[in-house]
This record gives sequence, structure tokens and C-alpha cells, in this order.
Amino acid sequence: MLRPFLGVVRKEFIQGLRDKNNLRMLFVMPLVQLLLMGYAVNTDVKHLQLDVYDYSQSAHSRQLVEAFKASSYFEPVNRTLEFEQAPLWQLDQRFLSKDAEMVVIIPQDFSEKLVAGDPVEIGWIADGSDANAARMGLGYAGQIVRTFSNNITGRKPQIELRYDYLFNAEAESRYFMVPGIVATLLTMLTLMMTSMAIVRERELGTLEQVMVTPISTITFMMGKITTFTILSMVIMGGALQLGLWWFEIPFAGSHLLLFGMSLLYLMSTLGLGMFVSTITSTQQQAMFLAWFFSIFTMLTSGYFTPIANMPDWLQQVTLINPMRYYIEIVRGIVLKGASLSDFYPSVIGMTIFGLVIFTFSALRFHKRTA
Repeated sequence: MLRPFLGVVRKEFIQGLRDKNNLRMLFVMPLVQLLLMGYAVNTDVKHLQLDVYDYSQSAHSRQLVEAFKASSYFEPVNRTLEFEQAPLWQLDQRFLSKDAEMVVIIPQDFSEKLVAGDPVEIGWIADGSDANAARMGLGYAGQIVRTFSNNITGRKPQIELRYDYLFNAEAESRYFMVPGIVATLLTMLTLMMTSMAIVRERELGTLEQVMVTPISTITFMMGKITTFTILSMVIMGGALQLGLWWFEIPFAGSHLLLFGMSLLYLMSTLGLGMFVSTITSTQQQAMFLAWFFSIFTMLTSGYFTPIANMPDWLQQVTLINPMRYYIEIVRGIVLKGASLSDFYPSVIGMTIFGLVIFTFSALRFHKRTA
């Protein structure tokens, strides 16, 4: 029995090493995932965009602003605003456009009360749509304020932060996670479904049978894509409504706008699915490669950790990730009631990627089936 057993083992090793797709899956992809997760998955929250409303305009208030600048947690650089330049009623718009994530409001009598040793209240407002960042930002701000107060007065801290969270008053993490889960579901579903369905047709020989009929390649491809699109939208809509109902999350925006943006996003995921189908020969290869692309898009989308926490080179890589744009759009519509004008840069980025990958994949698919 030993000799036949060793013969089978030898045959499998030879076949496996001859298959370039297997070699990529066995060696390259795990290495890429290890490096990617090591850089992308970072639970620290840093580089939060901070607007400063300084009504005191005193030496002490400027020192407090410098204390925020000196930390790696906040970026108030070029964001020190006067009331005439950015009144508080524009705060929602600043948060909607992602120009600001936190706001500190320094009162007019800040310096006088600080010198006199009287309690001083500082206003703090955070974008609660990312509950984790909002809570951690508040904690960092509290530490900075306490250290500043001790250094200035040498006494027990006299400064108190009065805080509030916009779009998520309770700072519940499920408000942030559920829309992200819906984006992840739509990504994985369409990638797996498109790539494996086309490869399955090729494995069973039905693809060649269809190609010899009067049906053109474009007609066949569009028929499949339409089916996948309808199924994906039905499942995504059902999952979103279930998540909102079960976790009691209010829907603040337009259902029609979310539906339109989801259809636009499908151009990217379906294009990626077709691309996977053109470079794989078996369902197993297609499933593994689609899973790899899904993991990559999730890790670099800001779903788990903010993109600002990633290294600069990885932040540049995220620009070619359509899920990065889609997840911002979904969270903006669901949690903030954002309109199209609030996230048009994300729409442009997602559209460019979708057009490029869909066109390229369609041409490869047509060439392979011709």
C-alpha cells in the first residue's frame, strides 16, 4: 500500500506545482493578506479632523488649540474657525461632507475664568455615526484638557467638557456597523455569484453550447448581469430593512438615492466578478479568488478601522477600492440623511472604477468566449 500511496502524493504535488493558479493561491495570497491585515487593521483612532470655534481668542485659548495640534489624535491644522467664518448652524454640513469629525467650542470668558480658578465649560460635539471614534475622541480630548489645565493653573482641573454626539446621540456602535455589513454583504454576494456562475457554465460545457446558438455574447452577458443585479438588490434591500428594524436604527435619508447608488456600485462588483471568471478555470479557484478580493476590499474600505489610521501608501491604495466610496455613501444616507451633493467625490471615484473594471472585464469575457 505504501508505494501506491506515495505515487498518489507525488502526482498531486506535481499537478499542484504545475498549476500557476494553485501556486498563487497557496503562496502569494496568504502573504498579501498577512501584510495587508498587519497594516490595515488598526484599532487606534488618530488624525481626527477637528474644527475649533475659539470665541476667546486669548493666549490661553491658543495654547489649548496648540495642545490639540501637538497630539497625533487630532488635526486642527488650518481649521481654527471664527464664528463669522463658520457659524454653528453650518456644523451639520461640515459633518456631512466629512470636512470635520469633531468640534471644540471655547467660550468667550475662557481665559478670565481659568486665571480666576473658576470652573470653565468647553463644548465638544462629535460625529456619532462612527461611535467608536466619537467615544475615543472624547477620551483623548479629556486627557488633553486635564493636562492643559494642570499645566496652566497647577491646581485640580477646572475645565469641564460638555459633549454631544450628532446623528447617534447614544453613541451606539451598531449604527456604524449595520450599514457597513450591508455594503459587505452586497460586495461578497455579487463577487461570488458572478464569478462562480460563469465558471460553472464553462466547467459543465453549457457555456460553449450557448455560444453556438444565435444568442450573442453581449446578450448572454447582459442577461446574466441583469439576473445577478435583481437578486442582489432584493437581498440587499431585505437585509438592510431587517437590520434597521431589528437594531432599531432610524433611516434618515432617501431610499431612492440609496437604491441608485447601490446600482452604480454593482457595476464595480459585477465587473470584478467577471474579471475573476476570466482568469480562473474551476469553481474552487473562482471562489478562493473572489474571497480574496472581498477580504481586500473590506480591509481597505474603512469598514473596520478609519482609513486615516492606515499608512500613507495604503491610503493611496484605498483610492482604487470601490467599497471605500460605497460604504461612505451608505453610512451618509442612512445615518445622516446626506444628499448627492454631500458625497459627490465618492460618486465620481466609484463611477470611474466601475466603468474601467466593467469595460475591461467585459472585453476579456467576450474575447475568451469568442
